[in-house]
Amino acid sequence: MASASGKKPSWLKISLPSGSQFTHIKQTLRKYDLHTVCEEAHCPNIGECWSGKKSPGTATFMLMGDRCSRTCNFCNVTTGGMLPLDPDEPLNIASAISELNLDYAVLTSVNRDDLPDQGVGHFAKTIKAIRSLNPNTLIETLIPDFQSELGLLDKIIAAKPDVIAHNIETVERLQWPIRDRRAGYEQSLSVLDYINSTSDIYTKSSLMLGLGEYDGEVYQTLSDLRENGVNFVTLGQYLQPSPRHLEVFEYVSPLKFETWKYVAEDELKFLYCASGPLVRSSYRAGEFFIRSLISNSTTSA
Repeated sequence: MASASGKKPSWLKISLPSGSQFTHIKQTLRKYDLHTVCEEAHCPNIGECWSGKKSPGTATFMLMGDRCSRTCNFCNVTTGGMLPLDPDEPLNIASAISELNLDYAVLTSVNRDDLPDQGVGHFAKTIKAIRSLNPNTLIETLIPDFQSELGLLDKIIAAKPDVIAHNIETVERLQWPIRDRRAGYEQSLSVLDYINSTSDIYTKSSLMLGLGEYDGEVYQTLSDLRENGVNFVTLGQYLQPSPRHLEVFEYVSPLKFETWKYVAEDELKFLYCASGPLVRSSYRAGEFFIRSLISNSTTSA
């Protein structure tokens, strides 16, 4: 796979995180010994999302430790050396949400193929703890594929988060070498389709660009997601987290991201599409979710 040459374009420049709110969030997370995907994945929006400039307050918590059972060639999370689950983590996350006064919490996780239930019970306990301490906080879960085991998906659905997200990551042709071989295009679509066909919970997925995909493949992926009932979608630029990860094939222009947003919302009728070079799956998730509900309610009235 070829790589993009030269320096990153100007639209990918970001400001270093700072400020009292950023420091407060970081200190609170360390106080409860919590991990966030914002930090583990080196998210470029951590300064914006943690600075307190956007409303509602949102944070993305990573459950079940900072080590993953899978090896995806785009991801910076450490693989292997799995540790036992922390039984205090669900309450600690709920307490941190309360202390930070968050309106919207995103729960994601590493893959835990090593566990009998792949960690789904831990997700459910965390949702229950959040509901108990923070009944008004909206909850989004960004889940693994759970190897398409329907009984495990049923447990996530039964926990009743407001949104269930599962990322397809890239177009069908590039699933390998970008994702671990245990993941797959059809498997991800089947997970999203099952959630949509058995519940009224909103669903969401995410797609990285700049890995060598063709426009027709992006359109096909968006169409497939919509045909399987997905409500929300995000598109962002892949950025190489370290020299050992896949190289960037192309830096996609902001104008093309705007075009994909138009296609997703106006043509394919997603309830919202967050699309931009620095957009990630959880980018301003609470803000976009609430806005889409208001817009949808107004349209239906």
